[in-house]
Amino acid sequence: MGAQDTYTHGHHESVLRSHRWRTAENSAGYLLGDLRPGVQVLDVGCGPGTITLDFAERVAPGRVLGIDNVEDPLEISRAGAAERGLDNVEFEVADVYRLPYADDSFDVVHAHQVLQHLTDPVAALREMRRVCRPSGVVAARDADYGGMRWSPDNPGLDRWLELYRSVARRNDAEPDAGKHLKTWALQAGFTNVECTASAWCFATPEERTWWGDLWADRIRRSAFATQATGYGLTTEDELETLAEAWHAWRDTEQGWFGVLNSEIRCHP
Repeated sequence: MGAQDTYTHGHHESVLRSHRWRTAENSAGYLLGDLRPGVQVLDVGCGPGTITLDFAERVAPGRVLGIDNVEDPLEISRAGAAERGLDNVEFEVADVYRLPYADDSFDVVHAHQVLQHLTDPVAALREMRRVCRPSGVVAARDADYGGMRWSPDNPGLDRWLELYRSVARRNDAEPDAGKHLKTWALQAGFTNVECTASAWCFATPEERTWWGDLWADRIRRSAFATQATGYGLTTEDELETLAEAWHAWRDTEQGWFGVLNSEIRCHP
């Protein structure tokens, strides 16, 4: 992300709890075939780095660089690298719109759930393309909030989704990014764009507890809550009602939640 962008989620513990669950297998399966030993990888918007560290294990002795626009989550990333004994990965603060790297520096340039938060995702993709080698791949995966589905019906979750999309768009971002990825890639100058889709599903009691609790906590305490009230889009009382709706979904035996993700692999 760039300095002019507002991250709708922020870096509250409930947000990082979600990000730390992500792995190369559950969040970048479409890219695993490109992660061969010896390749050089740039992971844009790496957050706490769980996907980045998985990349580092796969491409060793190749090197991986994870970047984010703030320092706080990178401390978690570095601690994770030390815990896993990885010496082929580094983390630093950088701006996706002005990457401080030479042209053609990386074999794989990757961004997971990043473009949806940017004011100019096309410019970001152009910059990612610039630092990618001609033989390499630029890859991105983003959810489409318009494609999220759940059961049973829950008016509180309907309102949560409406509110989230309103807050994101007040930040000049696109919460339904998934369906736009191909268009953005073509606008960024790519002519060879491979598109796939995959989903996360939360249905077991353990999955519902994890997913429902983290969203209830986000609604109460994260940057999303601060932005939603600050923009005059909701009240603290309504946010509490929405958090309780997430707990009601969590506690329903037939509860199910699906997150549709779109994926692109672009060849410069």
